[in-house]
Amino acid sequence: MAAQCVTKVELTIACTNLLDKDVGSKSDPLCVLLQNTSGQQWYEVDRTERVKNSLNPKFAKKFLIDYYFELVQKLKFGIYDIDNKTFDLNDDDFLGEFECTLGQIVSSRTVTKPLVLKNGRPAGRGSITITAEEVKDNRVVVLEVEARKLDNKDFFGKSDPYLEFHKQTGDGNWVMVHRTEVIKNNLNPVWRPFKISLNSLCYSDMDKSIKVECYDYDSDGSHDLIGGFQTTMSKLKEASRSSPVEFECINEKKRQKKKSYKNSGIVSVKRCEIIVECTFLDYIMGGCQLNFTVGIDFTGSNGDPRSPDSLHYLSPNGVNEYLTAIWSVGMVIQDYDTDKMFPAFGFGAQIPPSFQVSHEFPLNFNPSNPFCNGIQGIVDAYRACLPQVKLYGPTNFSPIINHVARFAAAATQQQTASQYFILLIITDGVITDLDQTRTAIVNASKLPMSIIIVGVGGADFDAMEFLDGDNGVLRSSSGEPAVRDIVQFVPFRKFQNSPKEALAQCVLAEVPQQVVNYFSTYKLQPPKNPAAK
Repeated sequence: MAAQCVTKVELTIACTNLLDKDVGSKSDPLCVLLQNTSGQQWYEVDRTERVKNSLNPKFAKKFLIDYYFELVQKLKFGIYDIDNKTFDLNDDDFLGEFECTLGQIVSSRTVTKPLVLKNGRPAGRGSITITAEEVKDNRVVVLEVEARKLDNKDFFGKSDPYLEFHKQTGDGNWVMVHRTEVIKNNLNPVWRPFKISLNSLCYSDMDKSIKVECYDYDSDGSHDLIGGFQTTMSKLKEASRSSPVEFECINEKKRQKKKSYKNSGIVSVKRCEIIVECTFLDYIMGGCQLNFTVGIDFTGSNGDPRSPDSLHYLSPNGVNEYLTAIWSVGMVIQDYDTDKMFPAFGFGAQIPPSFQVSHEFPLNFNPSNPFCNGIQGIVDAYRACLPQVKLYGPTNFSPIINHVARFAAAATQQQTASQYFILLIITDGVITDLDQTRTAIVNASKLPMSIIIVGVGGADFDAMEFLDGDNGVLRSSSGEPAVRDIVQFVPFRKFQNSPKEALAQCVLAEVPQQVVNYFSTYKLQPPKNPAAK
C-alpha cells in the first residue's frame, strides 16, 4: 500500500476564568503544548503568544500537529502567566493544565474542560477550549479526455496511446502526477474518467502550468512521444460535453523537421469538474462513530487455560497475547466511540449452563446486553469468562462476522455516514468454516465495516493471509468478488518484541482509507458536515 499522506490538524486554544496571579493587573497567559512519546517523557511542541491582561484569552497562534489515526497521541496543554522575558517556564506562575489525546479532540471537534493544578485539584474555575480543524485542500479534479487523429507510430497496426499529466515544481522541474490507461490499437481513443487531487495536479493554483503528453505504448518500455501541450486549470475548467476544450498535440521534433507540419492529433477535454471529497477526519469530526466489537477464539487448539503453554494462560501479571491485542487496538479506537460500550463475544467453546458449543456467545453471558464498559470492561469480562467455559471447537468465524454485519446493515438505513463498524477477531488461526467466512466477508464488503484479524501463537496462518485480500481480490465460495478489501491480518508473533503501540499501528493503518472508500462509494455525507462551512 502506498504511504499515507500525513494529515495535519490545526488546534485553536481559548481559556476562561483563569487564576489571577498579578497584583494590580490581570494575568498575562500563554499556552504551551507538550506531547508524550512514551512513559512520562513530555516534550514541548510549540507555544502560543502571550495575551496581556486577560483571564479569558483567545490565542491567535494555532498549533499545527501531525495526526495519525493508528496512534494514541497524548497531549498536554499548560497555561502560564508570563511576567519576564526568559524562555524557561519554571520561573513563571502556573495557571493550570489539561491532558488528553488528539483522538479525543478530533472525535469531538471542540473540547471544553476544566484546568487542573499539578496536584490534580481544580485550577479555580479555569477552563480550556480546544477546537480542531483539518488543514487540507480536499478538492479533486474529475477529468474526461479523448483524442482524435493521433499520429500512427506503429509499423503493424495503430498506435497504443496513453496520456501523462505533469506539474511544475518550484525549481522548474516537471513531475508526473497521473498516467491514464493504454488504449490499444486506436488513433481516436476515449480514456476512462479519472480523478486527481487539485493539489497533486497544480498545487491548487488555477494558473500554474500543467504539461500533458501523449505517448504510444511499447511493451519493451521504449514508448514514443506522439505530442503534447501545456495548459492551466483555468483553461481546463471551461470544458463541457457540449463545448469541449481542445488542444493540438504538438511534437516539437516533427515541427522543426517539417514545414507543412500542423499537429500530431487533437486532445479533447470533455469534462473538467472540481469536486470536494470528504477525508477521514471530515467523517469523524462530522459525527461518525466507530463501533468496536471483539471476537475471541476459545477453541481447544489454544490449550488448557490452566497450563502455562496455553495461549489463554494468564501470566502472573495477568496478561496474555489475547489481552495485549485487545488493549493495543482498543486503546486507539475507544476515542472515536462516544458511549465507550463495546460488545465482546467468544466463539468455539462449550458454555454454561448446558455446555452446548457456541460460535457467538457474549463474554458477559448476557445476550440481551453483550456490552462491556470500556476496554477495561472487555478485559474484566474475558478474565471472568475464562474459568467458566470449556474450550472446544470448531473454529468458525462466519457467525460473528455475520452478527456485526447485521448491525452494519441496519446502520445503512440512516442515509448518512453516521456509523462504521470495526470487528477485531483474535484467533490461534486454524479456521474451519473457510467457505462460509469468505462469503460472509464478501457480503460485509458492501457494508460500513472492517475486519481486523490478529493471529496469536505459532500456527500456520496461510488461511488468514488468504482472507486479507492484499494479494488479489477475495471471492466468495460462489465466485462473487469482494467490492473492497476490508480484512487486515497480522500475526502477533511479528510484534512480540516491539513497543506495545506497534501492533495497533500496523492493523489500524488501513482503516481510515477503508472508511473513506466506503462512504465515498455510496456518496454518504457526515451527519454534521464540517466541509460545508
